[in-house]
Amino acid sequence: MVTDGFQFIALLMFVSAIVIWLEKKHGDSGFFKYVPALVVIYFGSMLMSTFKVWDMSSESVSTARSVIKDSILPAMIFLMLLRADLRDIAKLGPRMIISFFTASITIMIGFIVGFMIFKGKLADNANMTLGALAGSWVGGTQNMVAVQQAIGLEGSGMGYTLLIDSIDYSIWIMFLLFLVPFQDKFNKWTKADTSKIDNINAHLTEKFSKISKVITFQDIFFLLSISLAVTAVTNIFGAKMVELPGLSFMGQTGWAIILTTILGVICAMTPLAKIPGSPEISNVMLYMLIGLIASNANFKELTEAPAYILTGFVVLIVHGLLMTLISKLFKLDLFTCGVASLANIGGVASAPVLAAAYSQSLVPVAVLMALIGVICGTFFGIGLSQLLALLA
Repeated sequence: MVTDGFQFIALLMFVSAIVIWLEKKHGDSGFFKYVPALVVIYFGSMLMSTFKVWDMSSESVSTARSVIKDSILPAMIFLMLLRADLRDIAKLGPRMIISFFTASITIMIGFIVGFMIFKGKLADNANMTLGALAGSWVGGTQNMVAVQQAIGLEGSGMGYTLLIDSIDYSIWIMFLLFLVPFQDKFNKWTKADTSKIDNINAHLTEKFSKISKVITFQDIFFLLSISLAVTAVTNIFGAKMVELPGLSFMGQTGWAIILTTILGVICAMTPLAKIPGSPEISNVMLYMLIGLIASNANFKELTEAPAYILTGFVVLIVHGLLMTLISKLFKLDLFTCGVASLANIGGVASAPVLAAAYSQSLVPVAVLMALIGVICGTFFGIGLSQLLALLA
C-alpha cells in the first residue's frame, strides 16, 4: 500500500504512460481501437483504488492528490484555451446552451423518477440528500455545499450524497468517454448536422497548422511556467473573492476557474496562442487529471447504501434515454449531447476532459457550458429538494 504522496503521483503517471504508449503502438487495431486510453486509465485508477494500492486516508496521499489536481485543472484549461478563439466558437450559436439546459431538465426528471421508485427505501431526509446531489449534478461540488447549507442537510444525508456522487458519476464519465469512438455511427443514426462543428474544427486545424511544429525546451518551459503562474494568481484572487459578500457561493476553485477561463480567452487572441507546445503540455495534464479524478473512487462502495446508489443510476438512465430521444428528434450529435451531459454532472473538472477527447478546439465550449451550471446549480438543487418534499 502506497502511503507517500510522491510515490502515489509517480505510480499514477507511470501506469498512465504505459497505457498511452500502448495506445500509440496498437491504437489502430485490437483493444484500443474500441476502448480509448482515457477509459483504460480511469478504470485502472478506480481498480487500484478499490484494491488499496494506495491509502487515500493517508494525509500525504490525499494532500498530494488534492494539490496536484487543483493545480493541474486550471493550468490545463488555460493551455487548452490558448488554441481557442471564442470568435470562432461563437459561430455555434445558441444550440449548445439550449442543449445544456435540456440536459439539466432531463436530469431533474430523472431525480423525480428515481425518488418515486425508491422513496420507500430511502431516509426521511432523502429529498435533501438528492437536492444536494442535484446541486452537484447541475453545477459542481461548490453547489452541493451551497445547497447543503441552504436546506440544512447534516449527518449521514450528506454522506449518501457524496457516495452517490463518487460512484455513479465515476461510471457515467467512463461511459461517456467509452462512447467517443462511436460518434460517427451515433451521428448517422440521429442524422445530425455536424457541419458547424466540422467547419470550426477544419478552420482551427488550418489555423493551427500554420503554427510551428518544432517545439523547443524554451517553449515548453515558458508555457508550463505561465500556466502554473496563472493557476497561482487565480487561486489567490479566487480566495479573495470568496471573502466578498455574496460571492462565497462559488467557492475558491470555482472563481479560480472562471478567472482562468477569462485569461485564457484573452490570451488566445494574443501572440501567446502562436507558441508551439500548448496542446502537448495540456495533454500531459489531461491524462494525469483523469487518473487523479478516479483515484478516490472505490468499486467496493457499490455494496453500501444500495437504494441511494440505485436511485443515482436511475437518474442517469432516465437522463441518458431522454437525451437519446431528444437527440433523435432534434438531430443532435454525440459531442453536443455528451458534453452537455457532463457539463452538468461532471462540471468544470470533467467536461473539458470529454471535449478534449473529441477535439481540443472545442474545450472552451465545455468550459463555458459547465460554468453555466456553476451559476445555476444551487438554484436547481434547492428547487428539487422542495419539489421532492412535496412528493414524499
